[in-house]
Amino acid sequence: MSSFCTIDYIFLQIYICGGFRYSVDMEITKAEFIKGVIGDDYSLGESIPQAVFFGRSNVGKSSVINSLVNRKDLVRSSKKPGKTREANFFLVNDKFYFVDFPGYGYAKCSQKDRDKLIKRILWYIQYAEERPDVVVLIVDIQVGITVLDEEMLKTLKDNKHETIIVANKIDKLNQKDLAKKLDNIKKQAPSFYIFPFSAKTKKGREKLLSEIFEYLR
Repeated sequence: MSSFCTIDYIFLQIYICGGFRYSVDMEITKAEFIKGVIGDDYSLGESIPQAVFFGRSNVGKSSVINSLVNRKDLVRSSKKPGKTREANFFLVNDKFYFVDFPGYGYAKCSQKDRDKLIKRILWYIQYAEERPDVVVLIVDIQVGITVLDEEMLKTLKDNKHETIIVANKIDKLNQKDLAKKLDNIKKQAPSFYIFPFSAKTKKGREKLLSEIFEYLR
């Protein structure tokens, strides 16, 4: 079969070759906002598993989370990219948290603001008392992994965080370009699980949720 195969085969190939585990039968029935954090106090005073979502501005991070919880407006993106400051905690199924960090790297923000946000995220990765059970790094498949993403992945790996990469916006590519872009991402991040995803069509939702749930059990 050629490398420019069907989208379904691309999904199968990535999950099998990457050691994908599809074993948890679970659906999200409830999700609610609990807390927004601007400083460095990320403690909730309870031992509940957490999945943390990182990503550059404009990769569709809010849309990915909304699609996972089957809500259109649980997570609201700022009308002005780069203006979101809070890390928001959402309690899901009364069992675990989805934590949405502000998008990093927005070019129209001042360098000072960009540096401040990156330092805040890096502090969380390295020093936060309550470590996430899994980190979900979202990238735009059309753009691929940027220099900032590479730095983020290195820091996550150095600090031994379980990390998976979500390649969002696959609905914007044809099969040939999708295969090529996914191959590029796999070459850039060979030691990470990579999940093709579309927040718009929810393609890949069940498989991604299953992988996240494996870490939150």
